[in-house]
Amino acid sequence: MEYQHSLEFASSMDEKDPLRDFRSKFFIPQHNGSDGIYFTGNSLGLQPKLASQYVQQELDDWARMGVDGHFGARNPWLPYHEIFPGQLSKIVGCKENEVVVMNSLTVNLHLLMVTFYRPTKQRYKIICEAKAFPSDQYAFETQARYHGYDPGDAIIEVSPGTGEYNLRTEDIVSVIKEHGESVAVVLFGGVNYYTGQFFDLKAIAEAAHSVGASAGFDLAHAAGNVELKLHEWNVDFACWCSYKYLNSGPGGVAGVYIHQKHAADTNLQRFGGWWGYTKKTRFKMEKGFEAIPTAEGWQLSNAPILSMAAHKASLDIFDEAGMGKLNTKRKMLSNYLLFIIDNCNALPGGKVIEVITPRNEDEKGCQVSMSMLNKGKEIFDELTKQGVMADWREPNVIRVAPVPLYNSFEDIYRFGEIIRTTISRI
Repeated sequence: MEYQHSLEFASSMDEKDPLRDFRSKFFIPQHNGSDGIYFTGNSLGLQPKLASQYVQQELDDWARMGVDGHFGARNPWLPYHEIFPGQLSKIVGCKENEVVVMNSLTVNLHLLMVTFYRPTKQRYKIICEAKAFPSDQYAFETQARYHGYDPGDAIIEVSPGTGEYNLRTEDIVSVIKEHGESVAVVLFGGVNYYTGQFFDLKAIAEAAHSVGASAGFDLAHAAGNVELKLHEWNVDFACWCSYKYLNSGPGGVAGVYIHQKHAADTNLQRFGGWWGYTKKTRFKMEKGFEAIPTAEGWQLSNAPILSMAAHKASLDIFDEAGMGKLNTKRKMLSNYLLFIIDNCNALPGGKVIEVITPRNEDEKGCQVSMSMLNKGKEIFDELTKQGVMADWREPNVIRVAPVPLYNSFEDIYRFGEIIRTTISRI
């Protein structure tokens, strides 16, 4: 598509957008009485307007019925978590028996590593991307130590080449094959939180399996953002949070995927809890853990209903919009943002922004990370004053993420105009 740097073009794109009405389903933070420009869905998605209604329904049923709400609520609480597999399976690309909603992200990561990181004297290494999200780094470090290994030896980080920001798939595969039979698990972020790079999960999983290792992914920045086909790609396990692109509230309930070849194996090591115990005899309260032969078998405790109600409000919107349309618009928004940034760099005075996110639309999601070559903090502070909610990462990166459910082409155009004006002034 031939993009144009004009408000008229942006407005015409919004007018033709089949998803334009979905913006009205979310609360947009205000600035001076008008909609602000919210580009931080990669950190916290906006609140669906129906979220309060969904949560209030559960509060009302709790007030009206007390404990009987487990069976008699309008959405009975006992099987409440069973609402989600049908919805999430379309978002992460899997079978319904491979996904479950539970806990929070890093809790789930640790629980999955209990199963899939079973180090031996020969096979004990974890391969990940350099500068993975800190919580992942801490999980890998403490898991290695728990099993008696030195993290400096057990954790292998794959770094970009000299002068580069992004990883080459061939380099990732090469490192996996180099360490070969010493690799226990390959565990990457789906989308790198800093650069916005979307990794080739299929190729990474294939490389991991070729050396006898498991392949897992932290999809915090990928779920609800990019097209995923976890089952088809033969990914062993994955986990994600729901408060970023999935718009389910701060600290919202998280999700887990486990390939059915593992989920059906009730003999796999795991930490057990009564909500993962076989349903037909759960309430006999007997000793001896018997796992549900699906992803549900990794559950520990009762479903957190109020958090799940907010989650449902968002996933109902995803159902209505459809991941196909969301992916199409996401690519168009991101490419238009790159076009606008390039226009800013064409101003007198030279290049100010270096994009460190891959430009290939299949190697990125919503997020574009801008390395500011001059006066980055001043530009970021001015964006904030002008009602743009973006994200600063040291030492000099501004992350912005136009989200297809609620961002517009006009948002991007206005963002660019603020950047241009600020560059010209300072």
